[in-house]
This record gives sequence, structure tokens and C-alpha cells, in this order.
Amino acid sequence: MPGGKKICIGLLSTALVWPAVAKAQAGPVTTPRVIDIVADKDSRYKMPGQGHPEITVKAGESLLLRIEARRGKTWNRDGAIHGFTLLRSKDHAKVPGWDLELRSGKQEFPLTAPSQPGEYEVLCTVICSDDHDGMRMKFIVVP
Repeated sequence: MPGGKKICIGLLSTALVWPAVAKAQAGPVTTPRVIDIVADKDSRYKMPGQGHPEITVKAGESLLLRIEARRGKTWNRDGAIHGFTLLRSKDHAKVPGWDLELRSGKQEFPLTAPSQPGEYEVLCTVICSDDHDGMRMKFIVVP
């Protein structure tokens, strides 16, 4: 059947072209910004190249937090050794999706920066040592 070959070729070319068209219509794929953090055994957050760690992000920015957690003197029964919770500085309200429990070792967390510009604070929510209250870090969201 000569007409049958045309239909097959037409379907095959549509199947090959359609994924490229769909991808082009979806827009560019954004790669999340990777932020490396250490939640250390001395009850401090640390970042490479920073004496006093501070994170600055754009509102709504796609992020990948790569956190290495090192066990301090104490930890939760469930195995969490540190916490990483983001609070708005003005009212200390938790930012939804940003209440992380850290286990020993490296973990990755895909997150979206808050949409509201302003000052925030990261704090540890696991009693990890006598100096646990000092485990804080400034987090700034810019427009």
C-alpha cells in the first residue's frame, strides 16, 4: 500500500519533532543555584570562604542546598543531629518548606527562596550542644 508508507512516515516525523517543539514552548530550564553549607559539630553553620556565613538570594530563586551535617555532642532520638529552619526576622514566623532536619553526612534540598524580600534568619532546631543557641545564620532575600 503506497499510501500507508506516507502515513507511517508522517507519524514518525511527528513523534520525532514533537518533543523538541514541546521543550521550546516550555521555555528555558533554570538550573538551581547550589549553596554549600556545613552544619558543624561545634554548633555553627559554615560556608566556604566566609568567616561569618550569610546567604543572599533573589526572591523566588531556585536553590539547591547542599548541606554536610557533622554530629555535635547531642542529637534527637530520631537521628536528626541539626536543624535548618528559616524564620522571617520581623515576626519569627517559619517559612513554609524550610524546616529541615539534618542527618549525619551530606544531604541535598531543592528549595525556592521566599518571594518576600527582606531579612531572615536560619537557626538550628535540634539541641546539638550546650552552645546550640549560637547556631544561627543571616539569610537575605533581595528583589
